[in-house]
Amino acid sequence: MRAVVQRVSRASVTVNEEVVGQIGPGLLVLIGVADGDTESDSLWLAGKIAGLRIFEDAEGLMNLDVGETGGSVLAVSQFTLLGDCRKGRRPGFSAAARPEAADLLYQHCVVQLRERGLTVETGRFQQHMEVELVNDGPVTLLLDSRRTF
Repeated sequence: MRAVVQRVSRASVTVNEEVVGQIGPGLLVLIGVADGDTESDSLWLAGKIAGLRIFEDAEGLMNLDVGETGGSVLAVSQFTLLGDCRKGRRPGFSAAARPEAADLLYQHCVVQLRERGLTVETGRFQQHMEVELVNDGPVTLLLDSRRTF
């Protein structure tokens, strides 16, 4: 599984002009599921997201995770994170999981984040979404359960 994690001061996701998820300070997490990903990838990703120490402590150092700050998570499914742009000009998406499997693992990750005590808002799977955010820092990280960068 892949994720783009952004520390935000606020973020929201809208579907058909209806706000379906909205947070104040916390993390906007775009999540992509690869073909062959399993619940262990989802567990790893949820643990990594919940534990990232990317919020400032009293000394201004990035030592706190989102839960320690009282922040929330806005988790948005985004299969385009699996796009392969190495050849041609149109991304290929053959590495992305089929929608049924992707939705299950995306939902599993959301449940795991909630079980870690986090408030989690979501977008809507397989819907056209408009995501708005104010990136705080900016702080943006890439996570992948299968590889290191």
